[in-house]
Amino acid sequence: MKILVVGGGGREHAIIRSLKKNPEVSEIWCAPGNGGISYDAKCKAIKATDVEAMVAFAKEEAFDYVVVAQDDPLALGMVDRLAEIGIPAFGPDAKAARIESSKVFSKNLMKKYNIPTAEYEVFDNAKEASLYIKERGKYPVVVKADGLALGKGVLICEDEASALLAVKEIMEDLKFGGAGAKVVIEEFLTGPEVSVLSFTDGKVVKPLISSMDHKRALDGDEGLNTGGMGTVAPNPYYTPEVAKECMDKIFLPTIRAMADEGCPFHGCLYFGLMLTPDGPKVIEYNCRFGDPETQVVLPLLESDLLTIMLATTNETLDSAEVILSDKSAACVILASGGYPLSYEKGKEISGLTNGQLADASAIVYHAGDTLSDGVLKTSGGRVIGVTAVAGDLKTALSKAYEAGDQISFEKMYRRSDIGARALKALN
Repeated sequence: MKILVVGGGGREHAIIRSLKKNPEVSEIWCAPGNGGISYDAKCKAIKATDVEAMVAFAKEEAFDYVVVAQDDPLALGMVDRLAEIGIPAFGPDAKAARIESSKVFSKNLMKKYNIPTAEYEVFDNAKEASLYIKERGKYPVVVKADGLALGKGVLICEDEASALLAVKEIMEDLKFGGAGAKVVIEEFLTGPEVSVLSFTDGKVVKPLISSMDHKRALDGDEGLNTGGMGTVAPNPYYTPEVAKECMDKIFLPTIRAMADEGCPFHGCLYFGLMLTPDGPKVIEYNCRFGDPETQVVLPLLESDLLTIMLATTNETLDSAEVILSDKSAACVILASGGYPLSYEKGKEISGLTNGQLADASAIVYHAGDTLSDGVLKTSGGRVIGVTAVAGDLKTALSKAYEAGDQISFEKMYRRSDIGARALKALN
């Protein structure tokens, strides 16, 4: 099979390396891809959001299957356009992708179908939103831009001043563009967070191993929110009892709700959960694999990824095996100094041979780099994810950090405490 993966980060690299394990895969392309990915796939410099150019390329190259891994092209209807020219794809159509691309849609869906989530109100007027914040007077409070905002449209506000500023920046200053035409203001939930990526064909749900993300830039969960500084799997707070409750009260009801609304979901549905004192509640849905969660959950998938993906597309997931490892995995992100704010690019990366570690002590997933004349250089905020698998989490973390020590570039930064909360929960 000839496959195209749409996107160009660590998530896409993890998907590609898993797809390559299938002997029926003859050729893999990635668009736009990146320098490190080019060791494992042919790359084509097409923006992931350029739906027409991507569809034209898919038709020209006669791909057998396309994996749309990024949220923006899904929301823009890339799967719909591919279907029109007869190319099957992994991922939801635009109507189903609204579960991520519109927080108003997802919150109203949960309210209508009694899926546990935080209490909330929706506003399309900044003055009304500000008045509600003042009258409610409870802090912290969460202010969310309705649309996609590169993972930065969710603001946790500790007091009235910061909440009012959030409304102004989102709705009046249009900090996130059209994504801020509406806002969701919701209660702040407390408890351990859990990410669960699940395969679904619109009828059946088969989850992957749970994981724990680390969004804050600095040690001790301090600093600004990022796209994720590291992940571990499984998440120790996600017990079998919690998993059953989530399946019964959240996962299956969500899939049934989407079908009832006339937008059945096919692909990978990401459940961002908070295990509150009142039980598990949904913080957010994503309409695709999470990043960097994918870099720890796919190495723990023992079944063939392509077979499962095709089953979600063909609505045969019920008969597909999703076998999960009983090991642990840890991913540590190597980032450019200054991320998630301003950072320098073009720093030469050393310590790798053909994009990987010579001793293969860990898997290197490339998120933000370029390759020119055989030299890898930084081109993004999150540059590399180093993932290690072991029989227990402590060992996996040690292996990931030791492997990361072999890689370097000027002003490289990483958190030193990835997995610390998980280890504490295990003790």
